[in-house]
Amino acid sequence: MYRAALYSKRLSLYIGDILLIDKAHKIMIKIKNVVSCTVAFVTAFAAHSASASGTSTVETANTSNTSINQASNATANAGVPNNNYQSVFANLALHCIHQEFPNVVKHMMNNGDDVKAPSQLYPAFYGCLDWHSSVHGHWLLVRMLNTAQGAVDKDEIIEKLNASFTPKNIQGELVSLKRENNASFERPYGLAWFLQLTAELRQSSLPEAKRWLNTLLPLEEEIVARISAWLPKLAYPIRTGEHSQTAFAFGLMLDWAKTAGNKEFEALLTSRVKEYYLADKQCPLAYEPSGQDFLSPCLAEADLMRRVMSKKDYSQWLSALFPGLTAKTSNWLAPATVTDKTDGKLAHLDGLNISRAWMIEGIMQALPEGDKRLPVLEKALSAHREAGLNAVFGEMHYMGSHWLGSFASYLETQRGLK
Repeated sequence: MYRAALYSKRLSLYIGDILLIDKAHKIMIKIKNVVSCTVAFVTAFAAHSASASGTSTVETANTSNTSINQASNATANAGVPNNNYQSVFANLALHCIHQEFPNVVKHMMNNGDDVKAPSQLYPAFYGCLDWHSSVHGHWLLVRMLNTAQGAVDKDEIIEKLNASFTPKNIQGELVSLKRENNASFERPYGLAWFLQLTAELRQSSLPEAKRWLNTLLPLEEEIVARISAWLPKLAYPIRTGEHSQTAFAFGLMLDWAKTAGNKEFEALLTSRVKEYYLADKQCPLAYEPSGQDFLSPCLAEADLMRRVMSKKDYSQWLSALFPGLTAKTSNWLAPATVTDKTDGKLAHLDGLNISRAWMIEGIMQALPEGDKRLPVLEKALSAHREAGLNAVFGEMHYMGSHWLGSFASYLETQRGLK
C-alpha cells in the first residue's frame, strides 16, 4: 500500500507530459540526434517532486543540461505509457548501458597497450560511467523483464542485452580482467553485482536468458575462482561505506551461490562470514554516515548475517550488535541529505538512503513475528524509502542517474528477500 501511494503521488501528475515525450524520444533514437528535454517539463517535474516533499523549487532555474537530458531519458520509453515505476527504472539503464562517455576506468595499466577507449577494454560493460554500474544496469534490465515485462519495453531491452551479451564481447572482458597485476579489479563490489546478474538470468523464464547466461558463464567462472582464492587470504572484513565493503558484496554472493547451487562456494563464504562478523557487538551506528557512503557498514552486516543464522540466534545477535535498538527507541536512524547532486561522491548519499531501506527490510524479515523492535524499524524503513525514491523520481544529474535506478529496483522488487 505504501509503495502504491508513493508511486501514485509521484507519477499521476505528469503522465500526460510523459506520453508526449515518449513519442519525441522514439524519434530521437531513430535519427540518433541529441535533443534536450524542454525546460518546462523539467521545471514541472521538479516542482511536483518538491511539492510532494515540501521543499523549495528555486534551484530548478539552474538545472544543468545534463540534468535536463537525463530527466528526459529517465521518463521516456518508446511505445510504453510511462505510468509505472518499472519503466522509469528501466529507462535509466537503457539510457546509459551503451553510453561510453563520460567514463571512469579503474584498472592497472602495465603498458601502452592498456590505454584504450572503454568500449575496447570492456566491450560488454563500458557504459554507465564505470564497469560496476554498467553491470548492475544490465542486471536492472533483466530484473525488469523478470518482474514487470508488461510495464517496460521488452523488445528494446532484449535488443540492448543482445548487443552486450555476445561471445566476442565476453572474450574481450576476460582478456581485460586477466591482465597482469589486475587481481583486485572490481573486487568485491563489481564482481558481486556480476554474480547477481547471472543469478537473475538463472531465474528467468525468457528464452533468451539461457543463451545470455551461457555466454556469460566463462566470465562467471573466472570471477568465482578469483573470489574463492581471495577469501582465505582476507584476514579481516572491510568495513567501509563504499565499493570495497565486504558485507554487502558477500550478501549478493551468497544469494548467487544458493541460486546457482554452488554448495562449495556457499560453504566457503558462509564460514568466512561467520568468522568476520559473528562476534561483533555494539556496531557504531552513530558514526554513520560518512560523507560519501552509499552503503551502511553496520546495516549491511546485519542484513548479511540473517542469511547465515537461525531466527532465534539472529535476534540475539542483533541485540548485541544494536543494543540501542529497543521498543522505546525514537528516531533510531535518520535519512541522509545530499547537498550537491552533480558531485558523484556526495550524490552517494541518495543511494545510502535506498540501500538502508532494503537492509532494514531484510532485518525485519529475519526477526520473529511480534518482535518489539519491528515498529521502530518500520518507521526508519518508511523514512529512508521515501527519501531514496524522492531522489530517483525527482531531479537527477548523471552522477546519480547512472546507478540509482539499480538500487531503487533492488529495493522495490525486494530482490534481497526474493
